[in-house]
Amino acid sequence: MRPTPEERERYHDLAAEVLERLDRTEHRELVLRMLCSVLRQSEDKRYADLKLVAATLEELERAFDVLEIYSDQRKVAIFGSARCPREGAIYQQAKELAARIVERDFMVITGAGPGVMAAGNEGAGRERSFGMNITLPFETEANEFINHDFKLLDFKYFFTRKLAFVKDAHAVVLCPGGFGTMDEGFEVLTLVQTGKAQLMPIVCLHPEGSGFWDDWDSWIKKTLIPHGMISPDDLSLFKVTTSVDEACAEIANFYRRYHSMRYHEGALYLRLNSEISQDEVDELNSKFGDLLTGGQIERVSAPEEETFDRHLKQAPHLRLNYRFGRSGRLRQLVNAINARPVPAQTRPPERGEGGRLPVETDPGLHPPTQ
Repeated sequence: MRPTPEERERYHDLAAEVLERLDRTEHRELVLRMLCSVLRQSEDKRYADLKLVAATLEELERAFDVLEIYSDQRKVAIFGSARCPREGAIYQQAKELAARIVERDFMVITGAGPGVMAAGNEGAGRERSFGMNITLPFETEANEFINHDFKLLDFKYFFTRKLAFVKDAHAVVLCPGGFGTMDEGFEVLTLVQTGKAQLMPIVCLHPEGSGFWDDWDSWIKKTLIPHGMISPDDLSLFKVTTSVDEACAEIANFYRRYHSMRYHEGALYLRLNSEISQDEVDELNSKFGDLLTGGQIERVSAPEEETFDRHLKQAPHLRLNYRFGRSGRLRQLVNAINARPVPAQTRPPERGEGGRLPVETDPGLHPPTQ
């Protein structure tokens, strides 16, 4: 039975009383909301529901705490089958990919299991990788390359695990896999396509001659696009390749000049790693005017309310009145920004940039109304 209005008010007062005793609590309004929710649920008689909520909070707390320690490092999530033998081409390619992307100063996140997951941890090395293990009736033991490491996280639920995967990921590589890999791949594509996550590189990597992602790619082009289920521009959200070199370049080049995005007062701001000339901006306006609800793409300074990561206040910014829902076309704009060979300054990423809504970058911001 849900609490009455009087009970809800009482729980609110109790939660506020707890906060009064925590003099150093920041973001009190958010902590108050969480406390009120927990207290309201204390009236529920459904043990299983309460157990789910408790486990969810605990799993996310642990994951967020560990990932925060490495918040200044960009990370690549590698998905793929647990059934790939170590001597096989899929395993060896995933291992090489992990080793090569670490050389470009990325860390690697895997599911901590065997197959492609073990390849990712082995290639990246224990110091440069994470493992996000799912508790199952089988395959529950983490691979030896990440087992017993501080950065090994155990999850009871797939949905909390997937949230942790994407929240701090700045790129995703899909190696050949089964239902789990398809689920994870389509979820990331959906989050990016709908603007529920930051733009990020999504690479479908398979060994030469396997045709694994070629068939998938062909089905998308021959079925989803003709039926109007996705836009042709959405094909820009992922890349299919058999080359580790090409996969690494796709990921690294995405952040060569582009850094991140945020919304402020209804407009989209693109943060950059290097200055951009007015001539370049004019060219962007001529090519990507269809992305705008009005006005022009403009070179601007960071909004005065830039409070989340102060080091980003000095980054060059582009402001545009973005026609929300055009993620594929927006990715093409980012590609155009990255295309010109200009020197780039390396800036640390934002905390939890990958799977967080761009509107959640800073306190007090609001999403666009379009």
